[in-house]
Formats: sequence, structure tokens, C-alpha cells
Amino acid sequence: MTSAATTLRVGLVGTGTWASNTHAAALSAHPGTDLVGVWGRRSEAAAEVAAAHGARVFEDVDALFAACDAVAFAVPPDVQAPLAARAAAAGCHLLLDKPLATSVTAAREVVDAVRAAGVASVVFFTLRFATVTSDWLAQQAGEGGWFTGRADWYGSLYTPGDTSELTASPWRVGRGALWDVGPHALSVLLPVLGDVTSVTAARGPADTVHLVLAHASGASATVALSLTTPAKAAGVDVELRGESGIASMPTGGSSVDAFGVAVDALLESVRTGRPHACDAAFALRVTEILAAAEARLASSGGEPGTGE
Repeated sequence: MTSAATTLRVGLVGTGTWASNTHAAALSAHPGTDLVGVWGRRSEAAAEVAAAHGARVFEDVDALFAACDAVAFAVPPDVQAPLAARAAAAGCHLLLDKPLATSVTAAREVVDAVRAAGVASVVFFTLRFATVTSDWLAQQAGEGGWFTGRADWYGSLYTPGDTSELTASPWRVGRGALWDVGPHALSVLLPVLGDVTSVTAARGPADTVHLVLAHASGASATVALSLTTPAKAAGVDVELRGESGIASMPTGGSSVDAFGVAVDALLESVRTGRPHACDAAFALRVTEILAAAEARLASSGGEPGTGE
């Protein structure tokens, strides 16, 4: 295991805007990490990201794993999961993106590989690492006594004129809001209200999904998820109601800063050997809940996706 005094040599798997502007930018700037290499399915894109951040481009992903102490992933979930399991088997610590996978089997294989290799893992659920929201979540978890929760993620990704590269992401088009923003909602509800003991799901317009969750604490929660909301109606809102009143989640902070905190968390887990609260096992649980919701939707008819 890498010692506390050693800079962690990190490789990056992924070449998109999110990989370059968030992952690579944070890893290059962090004093505890050295971004040593980049691998992507398109070598020319990997070369561009590597050049922009002073790293080496790798033509072979296993060679990247061999050159690194840890690997950060910024690729679609069903590409991420098998590569992450290979990286763990090669002895690399993992800095993963959400969702870990879109199947329980694939997510569990990552967790099994992490445990077998004895490596650390952190999954970048953005709001769990953005300081303003993570501090609020810790405060509400300590408060307790919550009766209900509500998490609304209304995105307008597929509105006319949107030129984001995310619009053309095949896995988002295919799996829709449930798998893209559903992990965000669960990541803030579970640490406050406890594990989900049952889930009910129903479809709304386009890719919109509505969930009703029962939690181990006795509280219930509702979740609304969409990537196809009209632009003027878009927004994110998380609210808790309980014995101490009503609490609304604040927002703020940059994704690069939040990713830097996730890097801190991985370094701490590597140093201490203690799992982080947002490790691969937590991400597996999120995958299990989303898969249960998807099964409920399938049993009631209709297909996942954007409806475009």
C-alpha cells in the first residue's frame, strides 16, 4: 500500500470534457497526486487530454494500470465497471464515477475485485464531496428525527438547442434520468434517512420517473428525476421535514473543487485502510436500488430512456 508520504501516481481512463475539465484538472492540481497517464478508446482524444495536462498517453489500458497506484474513471458506467475490476485486480486504488454500473452483477464484480485486492475505492457522488452540501448533509444526519424527504432533479438536457456533449451520450439516451441523476438523489437521501427498504416507481412524460421510497429510519421520501424538463422548469431541490422543522439543501461550489475533495478522501482511505462512506460498496447499494426501481417500471410497462 502506498505510504502517506508518497505522492499517488494516478492514471485517467476517459477523454471527454468531464474527464479533462474536472478529473484531469483536479488530479493535476492536487499536491498528493501525480497524473501520470491517460487512456481512452480513441487514442487521438487521449493524446489531447494528456498533452493538456502534462501526462503521457497510453495505448494499452493494462499498461496504464501497471504504471499507476490509482486510476480515476470518467467513462460510461458499463465501460467503467469491467475496467475498474481489472484495475483493482492489478493493485490499483479506484476513483470512480457514478453510477458505478447499470447492472447489479457488474457493480458487484467491482466490489468483489476491490475486496479481493485490498485496494481503496471512492465513488464521485458530486454532492457528497462539494463542501456546502456535504456539510449540510452531515448536519441533518446528526439532527435526526426526519419524517419525510423529497429530492427533485429536473434537468433540461434534451431541450432544443442544447449543444452539450452529454446530449449525445448513448448511455444517457438509453437509460435516461433514472440512472443519470437518480444516483445523485439517493446519495443525499441515504446518509440522512437510512437505507431504502422498498421502492415504488412510476413513469412521467418522456424520461421522467417518480419514486416513492421507504427508509430504514421509518421515514419516507419521494424522488422526481428528469433530463427532459422544459428549460424554464428545470432545477434541483432537496427538502427534509421532521421534528426540527423543514430543511432545504443549499447549493454551490465547483465540480473541480468537489473532485479534489474526493481525491483527499481516496488518499485518506489509502493511508488508513478504512473504507470511505462513498466507496464501491455504497455505489453497489445505489445500483441495487435503481435496478429495483427499473424492474418496477418494466413490470408496469414502458421502456427507459429520453423518449426522444
